[in-house]
Amino acid sequence: MLRPLGESMTDDSAQAESLLPYAQWTEEALRAVVADALDYAAHHGLPGEHHFYITFRTTFPGVSIPPHLKARYPQEMTIVLQHRFWDLKVDRATGYFSVGLSFGGVPSVLTVPFAALTAFADPQVKFGLRFQGVPEAMPAEEPPAAALAEPEAEEAAAPARPQVVSLDAFRRKRD
Repeated sequence: MLRPLGESMTDDSAQAESLLPYAQWTEEALRAVVADALDYAAHHGLPGEHHFYITFRTTFPGVSIPPHLKARYPQEMTIVLQHRFWDLKVDRATGYFSVGLSFGGVPSVLTVPFAALTAFADPQVKFGLRFQGVPEAMPAEEPPAAALAEPEAEEAAAPARPQVVSLDAFRRKRD
């Protein structure tokens, strides 16, 4: 029996588990939001004061970062896309993005599968996403060779510490 959202359920129906992977589908849809935001920034730049904090697992298959960054961030890393980054590319077919950033004056290209993301935030508008689990669909292929090309020397924002953005202000309040 279908019930409107918010209507109470009996103990029996509350125990039922879905045979459909709603949690996985939701995470995939939210990762698509990140891809849309990065794709927009790649083609139009970041408007106004928008900037992105992107946190990802450095150990995830397909993540490509320089060895000195891997040593410094052995499990998880947050990058900031704000004023100085270059060659931002989004490849939805392979499920990767790549970007050029400088760390301590050393230019680097990072290539990251969207499946490696653990968090995304745009503090300008208090928007944030946190990803719970590893999607079942692992990257099937390596990123394209063009995504691994060396960037032009340019400075970029240094990585920031991960920040958790609360979404409580955006949730509907129940009466």
